Amino acid sequence: MVDKEKMLELISRNTEEVMTRDDLCKMIDAEEKIKHYIGFEISGKIHLGTGIMCMSKVKDFMDAGIDVSIFLADWHAWINDKLGGDKEVIRSVATGYFKEGLKASLKCVGGDPEKVNFVLGSDLYHNNDKYWETVIEISKNTSLSRILRSITILGRKEGEGVDFAKLIYPPMQVADIFIQGINLPHAGLDQRKAQVVAREVAEKLKMSPLRNKKGEIIKPVAVHHHLILGLGKPPTWPVPKDQLQELWSSLKMSKSNPSTCIFIHDSPEDIRKKIKDAFCPEGETEFNPILDWTKHLLFRNPDSKLKIERPEKFGGNITYNTYTAIEKDFLEKKLHPMDLKNGVAESIVKLLEPAREHFSKGKPKEMLDEMQKLLITR
Repeated sequence: MVDKEKMLELISRNTEEVMTRDDLCKMIDAEEKIKHYIGFEISGKIHLGTGIMCMSKVKDFMDAGIDVSIFLADWHAWINDKLGGDKEVIRSVATGYFKEGLKASLKCVGGDPEKVNFVLGSDLYHNNDKYWETVIEISKNTSLSRILRSITILGRKEGEGVDFAKLIYPPMQVADIFIQGINLPHAGLDQRKAQVVAREVAEKLKMSPLRNKKGEIIKPVAVHHHLILGLGKPPTWPVPKDQLQELWSSLKMSKSNPSTCIFIHDSPEDIRKKIKDAFCPEGETEFNPILDWTKHLLFRNPDSKLKIERPEKFGGNITYNTYTAIEKDFLEKKLHPMDLKNGVAESIVKLLEPAREHFSKGKPKEMLDEMQKLLITR
């Protein structure tokens, strides 16, 4: 049994936001049954952002004694035209390669895949009148302007030309939370708008309200993890301070640009090459993909270390025990970008070893091969 203080620390560490911390403390103090979920659109191959960043938080929730679930959002992927917009292909990938990849990613961060409950969107919605009633009730309590702000950046840019299905996406995303009785929804910071809607409508719902063990209607507590950057140079450099947050979201790691992201089953050679070619300006700590990965992927735990191997004439080998020390040396130009890249590359190679091994043979290898073929043909 995890004590309350430790539970709070595990839930909230390595996050960008807990909405709200007071509500979380009340939930823990009341010893409520905490039910977690994170949802994923089904698209291409799984990269570090989905595989390691997300699963490391799932591992934290597991360690806190929380029931964790992963929602395989095949309908949402269909709405957003992923994998050619073919609903049957999306469903097959969801229950095959994608599920297998998330389980392998969890192994990489020391989690137990057998303790995760996977839920397929199609299964949840099938013959479920209450779900669709909840979608309508959420829509009745949400304005069009709020929905427009909640859809993807691409959808917002399309304006009135956006297809109507994309406007149904946010109410469905919110309904997923309430119909499953989720009081701890978890997502990347880019999904914040939908989580805000969930909290705004929570006390207005009659179809599927969220209740505590006293029977009182409550709001879900949303946890948002960090979005790791892709390895490319931003279109505007240096990044203006007032545009930093907006550009960060648009430059998060994306599988649509394979040269600037690392997939969980990439070869050691591919990992080293991509990191070697990465944007990593000397002395720059505010917008630096390699430092971003160092902080959020490699220094996830208090006992994390990073070994840098370099010739004696450049300072010799050094092992860092804190991210703060790395950032300080980099800012002061005592740590060269190439030395940092080499150290990070070797650490990522080692981190992903369980996933590479998992997809190197048997059924998982067949799934990956099929995924590769699918991406070539679409």
